[in-house]
Amino acid sequence: MTHNEKREYLIKELLSELPQYSDMEIPDNEDEQKRLLRSLMNIRSPRPINDEFLMIQDEYLSGEVERKGVTDSASLPASSLDSRLALWRGDITTLKIDAIVNAANSALRGCFIPCHSCVDNIIHSVSGVQLRLACDQIMNEQGYDEPTGKAKITPAYNLPSKYVLHTVGPIVSGRLTDKHCRQLADCYKSCLELAADNRVKSIAFCCISTGEFHFPQKKAAEIAVQTVKDYLNTDTRIEKVVFNVFKQEDYDIYRELIGHDRKNGKKYPVGT
Repeated sequence: MTHNEKREYLIKELLSELPQYSDMEIPDNEDEQKRLLRSLMNIRSPRPINDEFLMIQDEYLSGEVERKGVTDSASLPASSLDSRLALWRGDITTLKIDAIVNAANSALRGCFIPCHSCVDNIIHSVSGVQLRLACDQIMNEQGYDEPTGKAKITPAYNLPSKYVLHTVGPIVSGRLTDKHCRQLADCYKSCLELAADNRVKSIAFCCISTGEFHFPQKKAAEIAVQTVKDYLNTDTRIEKVVFNVFKQEDYDIYRELIGHDRKNGKKYPVGT
């Protein structure tokens, strides 16, 4: 089965679960097929699926990651302030590292909006349907929504990382409060503690709460950097922390906070 045939198989299988779309024709255009597949994965409720689907899905998604290209976190330049800190601008789903952090919602089962641009949606789309199933099991056992500032850990499945840490950041509607700031700091502390307890040596943080949850970017970055630095000063189990950004504005903010290579007089290069 070719890569394209795998994509068409996955689309057909997911459509077969939805009687209302049984007559839908699969588009010929590759980009439209990819968008349809992602949409179907996004809206799929957490329920079991057959082993053949999972095998073909894993082959397909792994192939997609390889096509995009993987960046090894070990190759990222370290901060001049702390050799355990690094800054990288790029797609977090292409980063090879022990764990990446997902900015989740309180249901912790991923984003159900088709092809939404949030990091939660993107991570689930690249990881595969198993990630939602794993999150669903955790939340069913917990029996209540995930509190703000806490974290859970799952395998990463088809991502180049080993684990995904899911944390719920504060939602800022109106004035930023001290409570919002404490809750955001708790997100970083909870992830670091959970990672260390699971023998994770390297971890990449996305910009928690600054997107759909409207936390001011500069203040969020200041809290992130200070919280991580404080943690690393007391716990040596984490060997590397990557601040992952996607927007140039966030990159510039973090670059100022964690320093530049003063010895060589060069600022860090932007990741690809």
